[in-house]
Order: sequence, then C-alpha cells, then structure tokens
Amino acid sequence: MVDTMNPADAATTHPLRTLVRVAGRVGRGIRWYMTTLMGDTAYATYVAHHRRAHPGEEPMTERQFWRQKMDDQDRNPGARCC
Repeated sequence: MVDTMNPADAATTHPLRTLVRVAGRVGRGIRWYMTTLMGDTAYATYVAHHRRAHPGEEPMTERQFWRQKMDDQDRNPGARCC
C-alpha cells in the first residue's frame, strides 16, 4: 500500500505546530481576559454600545467617560477593595 498523505497535511498536524497554535490561542485568551478585567476596553465597549443603542447621538469623549466612571465608583464602591 502506498502512503497517499500530502506532505502539506503532515506539516500541519505536526505536534509542535499544534502546541504552538494552542499556546498562541491560550496567550490571546489570557491577554483578552486581563485587558477586559483591567478595563482597557471599557471605552471602546461603551462607544460600540452607544452607537447601537443611540444612533445619531454623539458619545461622551474618552475623558468624560473615565471621569463619569470614576465618579460612579466613588459614589458606589460596592465590592471594590480600595
């Protein structure tokens, strides 16, 4: 019997390539989680929501957004540690 496996297929299924792909996906997931947890994407998320929910209205500037967010946290500390 002749092996009909395409060499390109063999290269994509190499265990090291699979490990690198999985490690890359895990790294991107950790980066997404940390940036979301730290609030790095909060303004972009707000703008996307505002444009969907309130078309035609200008969203707050980034400076206004962070000022309001900090003021809200000061008024309602909730489970914040500091």
